Amino acid sequence: MTGLTPAQRFHFDVYGYVLLEQALTHDEVEAMKAALYRLREEKDKSARRVYHSWTGTHAIKMGNLVGYDPALLHFATHTKLIPCVEEIIGGTIRLEESEAIINRRNPYIDLKVLVGRRGVLPTGFHTGTRHGWGTWLEKEKFQCLFVKTLAYLTDVGPGDGGTAIIPGSHKMGWDEQEMIAAAMDDPDKLIRQIEAPAGSVILFAESLIHSTTEILTENERVILVSGYTPPMMREWPGNEPDLEFAATLPERERKIITGEDSWNWKRR
Repeated sequence: MTGLTPAQRFHFDVYGYVLLEQALTHDEVEAMKAALYRLREEKDKSARRVYHSWTGTHAIKMGNLVGYDPALLHFATHTKLIPCVEEIIGGTIRLEESEAIINRRNPYIDLKVLVGRRGVLPTGFHTGTRHGWGTWLEKEKFQCLFVKTLAYLTDVGPGDGGTAIIPGSHKMGWDEQEMIAAAMDDPDKLIRQIEAPAGSVILFAESLIHSTTEILTENERVILVSGYTPPMMREWPGNEPDLEFAATLPERERKIITGEDSWNWKRR
């Protein structure tokens, strides 16, 4: 077991996220991306216990993915990433959700209008487990009951729809909408839009205010997201584990998928 370096942990505590550049190998990225592209083309996704929704013809969200392909299970239980997640949550974890988004530039929005606007272009800031509920300091380090890993499976440069975040908002007691309004008043200083090569992973607290951003280029963006909580907490609706599938897995992976340890939470 490894986890975050001191520098990475300090960055996380200060800003609410840390970018793990090229945490995934080229082969891992290609296998995950191939699985998602194949799933996108399947006509009856419900037969795979996968849920999905389209936004027009330019964006699809797919969820409950771990039983679909070994590459997607591999990301959700990744031996390099899980120790980092456990460090922030403070103990053993369970998978709360597994989702992916494949999208292109929204054809219904005037590109000239977008390019003419100043700063980053978030599509909808949101957050969860706000300060005071689900977050706390333990031995002066930030802990959070709901943590996500977001993998870029394509390069994300300027205009490619990188994740926008409001650094430091993960531990602020301000009203959420007040923080968003304040950050939008001075986006160049208070909002960061992530740019990263394929294979990079953002580890962030769900209490951090975050958003996807408008895509301005002709590049397609593919992201894969896993959410985690302690084992006694519930999965996100629609991500209920397939217990027959879970029974075929080794013990480590099975416990992450099912949360079967429940209240027998092993603290770090």
